[in-house]
Amino acid sequence: MASGNGWYLVGPLIAVGLVGFLGAIFWRMGLQWTTAREPDVAGLSIFSEPEYGDHADYGLLCPAAVTADAEIAGDIRRRLGDAGIRATQTYDRDGRTVVLVFAEQLEEARRLAL
Repeated sequence: MASGNGWYLVGPLIAVGLVGFLGAIFWRMGLQWTTAREPDVAGLSIFSEPEYGDHADYGLLCPAAVTADAEIAGDIRRRLGDAGIRATQTYDRDGRTVVLVFAEQLEEARRLAL
């Protein structure tokens, strides 16, 4: 039984308005999150600080070097491969290339990456 006065539209309009409101809130939160950090992508980074590992979990692999240039990361991987160290690469949230090695070969890989 349909009513002719339009009250059947109130429920869907409230639902659409609420979804739009929540979408705007989540979009604004996401925009602040991505613009709050300025990535440092200059050059090659060979690091020893443990806090980098807290930002990303690579399982059994550890980051040996981080660079903004994928060609430099490829050169590092080839140099490590020539030394008998298995290495791979991935990208972090900032778009930098991360060279990963197993934990037992980490110190040697960092020395060779210089």
